[in-house]
Amino acid sequence: MLFDYFYEEQSESYSFYRIPKPLFTEEVFGTLSVESRVLYGLLLDRIGLSREHGWMDEVGRVYVYYSMESIEKQLRCGKNKACRLLRELERFGLIERKRQGFCKPARIFVKNFIQSPKQGTRNNQNGDYGVPETGTMESPKQGTNNTEYINTEFIKTDPILSETNVDNSEKMDKDEDMDERYAYRDYLHDQLEVDILYERYPFERETIDAILGLMLDVICSKRKTIRIAGDDKPVAVVKSQFLKLTFMHIEYVMGCMRKNGSKVRNIKQYLLAALYNAPLTMQSYYQAWVNNDMAEGRI
Repeated sequence: MLFDYFYEEQSESYSFYRIPKPLFTEEVFGTLSVESRVLYGLLLDRIGLSREHGWMDEVGRVYVYYSMESIEKQLRCGKNKACRLLRELERFGLIERKRQGFCKPARIFVKNFIQSPKQGTRNNQNGDYGVPETGTMESPKQGTNNTEYINTEFIKTDPILSETNVDNSEKMDKDEDMDERYAYRDYLHDQLEVDILYERYPFERETIDAILGLMLDVICSKRKTIRIAGDDKPVAVVKSQFLKLTFMHIEYVMGCMRKNGSKVRNIKQYLLAALYNAPLTMQSYYQAWVNNDMAEGRI
């Protein structure tokens, strides 16, 4: 593939993502991966869009939405790597994710690491707030943004080693568990066509959410076995079975629950057994239903 050279004014013909220079020059970010620095620039680029849409919390802090699929597409990476990059930005204090509950995208707050929260809107080295020490607003002697030197003394310690992250390995494990859960949640949301379930059964949203929550608990379980209908089955087997479920299987399980006239003492165990056996029993159930209707002359 051959490309042309730049000529004069053509050098300004592109639009660019902004990646703050301190991410490459400051020692505190020395161990931050290049991919995470690029991702920070992509997140920073979305701030303007968020302001246009009014995506701010109750105290005026701007947040962005950035789906895992979009990160994978723009960085040409897989879901595991995308999760790892987001965790890395969180560990360095460059972003903060706020979960919004089941099946809702997380709000991502992109942190302004150049400005200390206690410093206000300081924009030059003299410590003033708008006009340099000499000059005027129209023709200042010193620019308000010195891109060659940015004072980052307020960053006292490496975020990874700060006092708020004493047990960092434990926090990383928890973050990985949460990211794994949210990744599987997104998968199940698409695989089971949850939006269609909500639309078709608007008065059973709690039941649908309970089924999804139970499936997530099993899929992300660290136990070796799960009890299904009185038998202890390997988690890997149950997980594999649950990942094969589709919209029709969930609809089938919900139908069985509605038609069950007996009292269910342990609803969790009932659902686990119904979900696990759904791929094995659904076809036979519907076939028996059809045969019965044919025998009685309904069809």
